[in-house]
Amino acid sequence: MNRRDFIKNTLAGTAGLAVLGLPSLGTAASGPIKLTILHTNDMHSRIDPFPNDGRKNGGMGGMARRATLVKQIRAQEPNVLLLDAGDIWQGTPYFNFFGGELEYKLMTQMGYDAATLGNHDFDNGLEGLQKQLPHAGFPFLIANYDFSDTILKGRFNPYKVFVKEGVRVGVFGLGIQLAGLVADNNFKGTKYLDPVATAQNMVKTLKEQENVDLVICLSHLGYSYEYDKISDRKLAQQVSGIDLIIGGHTHTFLDEPEKITHADGHVTLVNQVGWSGINLGRIDFTFNRKTKSKTATTASVLPLNDRVINS
Repeated sequence: MNRRDFIKNTLAGTAGLAVLGLPSLGTAASGPIKLTILHTNDMHSRIDPFPNDGRKNGGMGGMARRATLVKQIRAQEPNVLLLDAGDIWQGTPYFNFFGGELEYKLMTQMGYDAATLGNHDFDNGLEGLQKQLPHAGFPFLIANYDFSDTILKGRFNPYKVFVKEGVRVGVFGLGIQLAGLVADNNFKGTKYLDPVATAQNMVKTLKEQENVDLVICLSHLGYSYEYDKISDRKLAQQVSGIDLIIGGHTHTFLDEPEKITHADGHVTLVNQVGWSGINLGRIDFTFNRKTKSKTATTASVLPLNDRVINS
C-alpha cells in the first residue's frame, strides 16, 4: 500500500469510529484528563482477610483482594496512582516472622507508586527498616524526618513528581513525631522537623520549581485530636496549596473526604479509610487538557470483601 492509500484508509477508519458513536482521535485528544487516586493506610501486616468468625470486620480485607480490585480499576482507567500513608508493618505474625519483607514484596507486585513512613515502620529499628528497603519496588517519601546522622542517610526523598498525560502530580510525605511512640533506640539520630513549616516549603517547591498541577500529601500525622496536636485537619487549615491529604495513624473511617477551606479560599480534601486494608480509597480528578484546571469529580470507599473476587 502506498502512502496516499494508507492515509486515505486511516482517515476513513477514523470517520467510521465517529459514525459508531465512539470518540474520534481528535475528540479524545481535546477532552478532559482523568486521574484516579487509590490509597490505603495503616495496613498493619494484614496479609489475609480477617477470620470470618463473627468478629467485627470478619471476612474483610486481604492483600489478594486488594490486588484484584486495583487490577480491575487499572484496566478501566488510563491514569492511576496507588499510594499508602504509612504503618505498613506490625499487627500479625507475618511481621514477627518475616520482618516486613512479605508486605513490601506484595505491595511491589501490586504496583504501589509511593508510600510514607508511619511510627510502626520503625518497630524493628533503623536496621530493620534498612534491611527490608531493597524489597520495596516503590519509593518512601518523607519530608520531615532528617536521617542525615543515621544509617538511612540518603535513602529517602521528600517528594516525587508523577506525570500522567501531561498532568504533573507532586506527592510528598509527612510523619508523626516519633518520640513517645517509638523506642528511642529504634529511631536514634532521626531529627523530627516541624510538619507545618515543612509542608509550606513542599508546596512552594512543588508549585514554583516543579510546576505541578496537583499537590498530594501522604500524612501519618493523624486525622484529628481533641488536644493541641498537629493533625491532618489542622495542617489543611494552616497550609494553603495542598489539594489532597491522604492520612493515617488514627485509623479513621471516613465515608467521603472532608473539605477544609483555608483562609485564602484554597480547598483541601482530607481522607482516610480505616485500617488493616479493610477498604481501598478512591478519588477521581478531572483536568482541563489545556489549562490543567482541576475538579474532584468522585470519591468512594471500596470495601474489600467477597464481592471483589466474585465481580
